[in-house]
Amino acid sequence: MKPELQKILSVAQSKRKENKQFLKRLSKQKPDGLDKKFATETEHFFNEHSCLDCANCCKTTSPIFRNVDIERLAARLKIKSGEFVAKYLHIDEDGHYVLNHAPCPFLGSDNYCSVYDVRPQACREYPHTQRKNIHQIMDLTFRNTLVCPAVAAIVERMKED
Repeated sequence: MKPELQKILSVAQSKRKENKQFLKRLSKQKPDGLDKKFATETEHFFNEHSCLDCANCCKTTSPIFRNVDIERLAARLKIKSGEFVAKYLHIDEDGHYVLNHAPCPFLGSDNYCSVYDVRPQACREYPHTQRKNIHQIMDLTFRNTLVCPAVAAIVERMKED
């Protein structure tokens, strides 16, 4: 990870409590234009940075795999869905299929995803900052400030406004 992005995550770690309180307030207040503000800040961040400079999400966490994701990935790998589950996944405490371990087995040393075009929906939507009704996922947004420099930077910019 580039040092600049690591620094953003370090700041987010040091501001855990502050960020959690800020995002909790946003979830209750549902400010006008919140979705648009998050989307704008996301676009701004990714105009300057690339996920390929980091890939911390792929290195440290697991997406949730829906049945359609499992079927699509198994087809790509030319194996049965059950074999894909047995080889790569387990059911977590919330009853979701997740990876057996991190980093993601499909992440290359160059931070490219070997199954990018058929990646799970959760990966496609990450870091979840361009969603409608984003106020509903502020708990997830907080957790992502500790994983994704983009989310951490976006939250910092939101706090400035």
